[in-house]
Amino acid sequence: MASSWEELAADKRKRINDSIPHEWRLQALPSDDSVFDFPAKSGLLSDQELKITESTASDLVQQLAEGKLTAVAVTTAFCKRAALAHQLLNCCLEFFPEMAIAQAKELDAYYEKYKKPVGPLHGLPLSLKDQLRVKGLETCMGYVSWLGKYDENESVLVTLLRRAGAIFYTKTSVPQTLMVCETVNNVIGRTLNPRNKNWSCGGSSGGEGAMVGIRGGLIGVGTDIGGSIRVPSAFNFLYGIRPSHGRMPYAKMANSMEGQETVHSVVGPMAHSAADLRLFLTSVLGMEPWKYDSKVVPMPWRSAEEDIIKLKIKEGLTLGYYSCDGVVLPHPPILRGIETVVSTLKDHGHQVIPWTPYKHDFGHNLIGNIYASDGNTDVFKDINASGEPAIPNIKDLLNPDIKKVDMNQLWDTHLHKWNYQMEYLDKWRELEEQQGRELDAIIAPITATAAIRHNQFRYYGYASVINLLDFTSVVVPVTFADKSLDSAKENYQAQALNSLDATVQAEYDPEAYHGAPVAVQVIGRRLSEERTLAIAEEIGKLLGNAVTP
Repeated sequence: MASSWEELAADKRKRINDSIPHEWRLQALPSDDSVFDFPAKSGLLSDQELKITESTASDLVQQLAEGKLTAVAVTTAFCKRAALAHQLLNCCLEFFPEMAIAQAKELDAYYEKYKKPVGPLHGLPLSLKDQLRVKGLETCMGYVSWLGKYDENESVLVTLLRRAGAIFYTKTSVPQTLMVCETVNNVIGRTLNPRNKNWSCGGSSGGEGAMVGIRGGLIGVGTDIGGSIRVPSAFNFLYGIRPSHGRMPYAKMANSMEGQETVHSVVGPMAHSAADLRLFLTSVLGMEPWKYDSKVVPMPWRSAEEDIIKLKIKEGLTLGYYSCDGVVLPHPPILRGIETVVSTLKDHGHQVIPWTPYKHDFGHNLIGNIYASDGNTDVFKDINASGEPAIPNIKDLLNPDIKKVDMNQLWDTHLHKWNYQMEYLDKWRELEEQQGRELDAIIAPITATAAIRHNQFRYYGYASVINLLDFTSVVVPVTFADKSLDSAKENYQAQALNSLDATVQAEYDPEAYHGAPVAVQVIGRRLSEERTLAIAEEIGKLLGNAVTP
């Protein structure tokens, strides 16, 4: 007799829990809303393991390369902290410490023999979003119907990271379908935010956001088709980069709507510092991924582009900014976050000028229609295959009753997207002509809210329009919501931009959001990863948050 979807999910949860060694298991879960500081108080981690997990990836790879730390010691520390992370936050779909330790032993043996690292990430544990395939493991991606399928081949990025010396120990949770900015599925349930269990960790790379947020890892690998790297980064006070399509290898990764080419999902890192994002990007590009994935642009890391920004920083950057995209007004903490960044930049001699968002309502509607262009056949095929229900969070985005588009409609959509991209570049150049200077980047909200309460994420446009444009975007953590500074707007319903805006604004409660992480995104032109990351790093330094508080 075939198992029910509930039985299959229960078996998966048991297998995940059984993968945690008994000596790493908690006897009781803490009752506090915040578990952010719990790992340091748990008694599970030694002083050295705490120091390792509270370091930076850049520092660890240097110590590993110099033989000051062993891969086994570093990997053990992160496996322990990841085990705590899953028990506290429910963030893993796969946990495999034995495989990780075995890989670490091989790296230590190599170092002992040759007295050098195998590559730039030698001995560094990396957590992976469940989309990335690892040989011998499941990739269920939040679908019950995908359980029991074990990968015989690895994603190209996994192979390249492994050659660079990275160690894998966990694959983290995602929402059913990947298409929402919260992380909940019928396999393991909801993933929580370490700073407050009442807040979302973001999505769809939410398991990564939670894992890296509580330092169960220092660099997490996520993907982004509508904010899925940037929203979890913002909600967990992390840096995160959405590279433009073609910069990082995506080949052989699992996906919903596989083959959809109108708006590409991209892969990129999340971390506690811009320097660690750079470490990941340079390490991958150093492996020449264009030789393994035909869609990757053969473009090594361009240090000269960073040098240009360093010179501009001395002379003064020219940056645009906007607080509202004309569709949904952000909550007060986000507005204060934008103001903080703008005023800080001005105080340090940079020119920051208003940017008028161009047709963001059009862009938001267009990409929403693209997501549903197959009538949602693909995602509901995988949902219905097991009999599991659709999570409520997808109802606003993926309507099963919508009609499929035909090929001519798809071609028209491609033209609409291309025209919009070119029109946006026209506006960019127009501002440069007015100023007589190059516009280096644009500062903008990444979400309308700080880390949001569960099931309340409604508006994707601040993130998704950037996907439509295929601009590079880097999230910079800024501050935290403060009930004494971020008062709710009075009588806003009467002046709301539209019904969606009214709904989003009505969700704000200064008390409930007190302490929630606030972030901005730094937006650069397509394939401007070097320049945009350098600007984001400078903003982080000026804000004084280069290291997570």
